[in-house]
Amino acid sequence: MPTHPTTLRALTGAALLPLALVTPAWAGTGAAPAPKAEEPATLCAVGGTLRGDHGQHALVSLCAGSGTPQFAVSAPASCGRAGTRVRYSCRTDGTWTARRAGKTLSSGALPGSVAYPGPGTYDITATVRVRSAPTGVDLTGRVHATLTLTAPKARPTHAITVDRTALHRGGTTTLTYTVRRDSTEGDGSARFGLIGQAGTGVRLATSDARCVHPLVGRYPEKTRLPYSLDCALTELQPGHPERVEVRVTVGATCSTVVSKLGYWMPDGQALYTGGMLEGPELTCD
Repeated sequence: MPTHPTTLRALTGAALLPLALVTPAWAGTGAAPAPKAEEPATLCAVGGTLRGDHGQHALVSLCAGSGTPQFAVSAPASCGRAGTRVRYSCRTDGTWTARRAGKTLSSGALPGSVAYPGPGTYDITATVRVRSAPTGVDLTGRVHATLTLTAPKARPTHAITVDRTALHRGGTTTLTYTVRRDSTEGDGSARFGLIGQAGTGVRLATSDARCVHPLVGRYPEKTRLPYSLDCALTELQPGHPERVEVRVTVGATCSTVVSKLGYWMPDGQALYTGGMLEGPELTCD
């Protein structure tokens, strides 16, 4: 169905829910119990309503997660049409920007995540496209919400450093990456990855047996990416960093090289206790 022009109606006002008055268990003891550490949580607020010319509408919320190393932003929505009270779930995509104290902190695609900047009041704006097949909704517009996150910034458990900051065009640069685990939580396993820009002719090489060029394509083909390395580290311990030496060859076309570390923080058999750490980005001159 073709996209219809839309207008955005900001939502104002708030409904207040009655609070039950209860006597706290510590009343009369002279002191309240120490507050518990805040659990990881997702906070949402209504961002606005998108409306079409033929009765379509979508109520869009903006959500951000806190209490984990990642600041995850999403824009769930519910859709409907004039003349019916039935609400449908919708698919949303688009882009978002987060600001704190007037300063832009981060942005990205919806849904998406970046490193959690810490507690504070965030102004989040997003340009979203909302679609729902049952109702024929296909709306685009901007929404905004203010979210106050109170969870403290999680202490880093891992770190990546490198002994160079730039690559040289038309030559080979030897780099030494150092990967640390600074927390006693978790184990010594991690996946360290490096990747240059495809199509530039950049090549990554190492004699480290823990690293391979990633395999792509369909069996029985054995095509490997010469501009990428995947290293399996298994003995990361506090006070015992791992080092990986890499040679990066750049031709006539410059390429940056980015790095990431995927690590596992076991919590029983929970599936989502790992993390992804962004390492330094090397530029080219």
